[in-house]
Amino acid sequence: MNLSLKNKNAIVCGSTQGIGKATAIEFANQGANVTLIARNNTVLKEVLSLLDTSKGQIHDFLCVDFSDKSFKEKIQSLTLPYDILVNNTGGPASGPIVNASTDEFINAFNMHLINNQILVQQVVEGMKKNNFGRIINVLSTSVKAPINGLGVSNTIRAAVANWAKTLSLELGVYGITVNNILPGFTNTNRLVSIINKKAEVQGKTNFEIEQIMKSSVPAKRFGEASEVANAIVFLSSPAASYINGVNLPVDGGRTASL
Repeated sequence: MNLSLKNKNAIVCGSTQGIGKATAIEFANQGANVTLIARNNTVLKEVLSLLDTSKGQIHDFLCVDFSDKSFKEKIQSLTLPYDILVNNTGGPASGPIVNASTDEFINAFNMHLINNQILVQQVVEGMKKNNFGRIINVLSTSVKAPINGLGVSNTIRAAVANWAKTLSLELGVYGITVNNILPGFTNTNRLVSIINKKAEVQGKTNFEIEQIMKSSVPAKRFGEASEVANAIVFLSSPAASYINGVNLPVDGGRTASL
């Protein structure tokens, strides 16, 4: 089975922490040249220093805020022919959907779907020329079953999932696959934020909330960012060439639907 990414050029968004950082590290371990994208210049340099170069890889980064109005202009500086794009952006704030403002929906739509579209349009022609492309979107298990208290996120993640499925139908003929990774409860700053919010609203301790959440997972634990990254690497590899247009939960079995 060929999992090697040697000589492949990969973009990883949100790559200074959590799943994005773990994915960038594993891409480099598999031989890819990695371009990191995030908004913190200092941390980008720190992550860049962690990436393996033993196979002659050349890594780079682009410092850009996904909420920046000049996002599209800055993305146009990515001129390499890229083989892999990982769309990974932190989710909207938690809260009941009925309390969400229209601006929250608009901002989340722009941050996720619109920016993903900009990135795809920047790299897709190069993928077509090479007859190879992997577009991976890091979403949420809410694509399959909405999660209580994540109203805006549930809505926007579902929109991105359908956008991705449509892309997969259009681009498959060019050797480009488009797939979605659906992380469950994963040890990241995002999960910490969700736990803090739940504890505050429910009047419980963080530990109590953690135990309740873990009890809903057959594995009885939270996942690690590296475990999600492993799935992303597989879908990005030549070995996954006939997997296209799927939503893959990486959640320890928590999602009840097939």
